Amino acid sequence: MLFSYKPKDSKATLEVKSESETVWLNQYQMAELFDSSRVNITEHIGNIYNEKELKGSSTCRKYRQVQIEGNRKINRNIDYFNLDVIIFAWYRVKSLRGTQFRIWATNVFKQHLIQGYTINEKRLKEQSDKIIELQKTVGLLSQTAESLALTSDEAQGIMKIISDYTHALDVLDKYDYDN
Repeated sequence: MLFSYKPKDSKATLEVKSESETVWLNQYQMAELFDSSRVNITEHIGNIYNEKELKGSSTCRKYRQVQIEGNRKINRNIDYFNLDVIIFAWYRVKSLRGTQFRIWATNVFKQHLIQGYTINEKRLKEQSDKIIELQKTVGLLSQTAESLALTSDEAQGIMKIISDYTHALDVLDKYDYDN
């Protein structure tokens, strides 16, 4: 999933990748985010890995990008770094925007700690919608069972349909979210 982030004092908007419950930025994007240079970001990331603060194997992912160079389309594998690396790098970058980002993030973290929880409103709404759909289905099946005065075998058959329906919804949901 892609979403956009626009720093207050920047004309540029960053396209941020969101996958596997984290965000991913490359060195150029981090340089834009923190108003720094790619070389500076690369140095900080190298130090993070050299000092063994983080493992590259679990915090770095290559994404293939097509770039136009002259009249040619070139495929390049670009390193993207997850939120852990972004956070570690932002503490090392000395810039006004880096400081502004640290202040913002610290306030967000503080609110999460004070409240004791984080709510993913989008996911909560999706789950609520599924529960409503399931309630409607169960209600409809219950009305059908009552009106037909079903035997226990027939009632078991209906329960099997409900179970299969619920399982199918779970499978589709996992497919939709690449789980």
